[in-house]
Amino acid sequence: MSDGPRNSPVGEAMMWVSRITAIGLAMFLPGVAGGWLDERLGTRFLGPLGFALGLGSAIFSLAGLAGRPGERR
Repeated sequence: MSDGPRNSPVGEAMMWVSRITAIGLAMFLPGVAGGWLDERLGTRFLGPLGFALGLGSAIFSLAGLAGRPGERR
């Protein structure tokens, strides 16, 4: 019986690529949305705030991905 993508090296690689892509988008898209809102509302703080929140989100996701030492995800 199959254990999912972990049986195949290609499946394992695709799983890691999707995780890293999701974390990168979670870091980048809030800043883009904040910049768009800045243009619409005439403000100047939402873009940098979005990037800061995205960075915090990415760090939190990476810490969760790292898990405990010795634990395989």
